Amino acid sequence: MPHSHEKIDFVVSAWIVYSGRVLLVFHKGQQTWLPIGGHIEPDEDPEEALYREVKEECGLDIEIIREKKNTGYPLESTTKLLPMPVYMDIHPINKTHRHVALEYFAKAKSDAVKLAKGEHDEIRWFSESELNESRYNILPAIKFFAKGALKTVK
Repeated sequence: MPHSHEKIDFVVSAWIVYSGRVLLVFHKGQQTWLPIGGHIEPDEDPEEALYREVKEECGLDIEIIREKKNTGYPLESTTKLLPMPVYMDIHPINKTHRHVALEYFAKAKSDAVKLAKGEHDEIRWFSESELNESRYNILPAIKFFAKGALKTVK
């Protein structure tokens, strides 16, 4: 999806783990390893965006690890509690545009992924040690979130 706002867009990121490995894609536009994710479209909430992006970009069925928080407060039938992201961050995309990212940890139900060829050059499951290999040149923030997912998701 193209940017919906000139300066800042809201996006979701799925740090997907399966069998002790975390899934990353090599993004065509950014030319770097990133998690599955993308823009929250105007007609969807963050949870819907997360599941849609995962299906579109890798075809996996996932379970979000962070549970919806039950406040005990009686909600109207029109109110939906959303899963809380593990982290939220803001980062630059270019000199004039930034993304506010809702970072979710998730568990995959299988490791059978499909590459979204229009968006990514490669898709790969990484072990924790592979995240540190210089040949992949993975950015420090990506390593941080990926390692956090690996430690959290069992």
